[in-house]
Amino acid sequence: QVHLVESGGGLVQAGGSLRLSCAASGRTFSTYAMGWFRQAPGKDREFVAAISWSGDSTSYANSVKGRFTISRDNAKNTVYLQLNSLKPEDTAVYYCAASSTSYTTYRTRDYEYWGQGAQVTVSS
Repeated sequence: QVHLVESGGGLVQAGGSLRLSCAASGRTFSTYAMGWFRQAPGKDREFVAAISWSGDSTSYANSVKGRFTISRDNAKNTVYLQLNSLKPEDTAVYYCAASSTSYTTYRTRDYEYWGQGAQVTVSS
């Protein structure tokens, strides 16, 4: 079992930055690939970024590539998403998720555990 709690969301102006954190419970955290997804009002939940269990492989949605960075610290049972050069269209609830695949995957159905979400609002 993995329990995930996001933090670090908030309101930021376009061009600004935020760092989201996802704290995981359970000693098996390091065996899970981790991902970030987001859902804007009226939109489906979409893939943002993923990182393998070892942290040696990452994957990003084209819309955030070059602006967002996913990382993890298994010793702290924490995964991060650094959001730079934020745009109003980045406004969404961001969800942390864990997948037992252990490697990067962009498919929502591959993730068994989900956090409660963190609101990110980017003003123009």
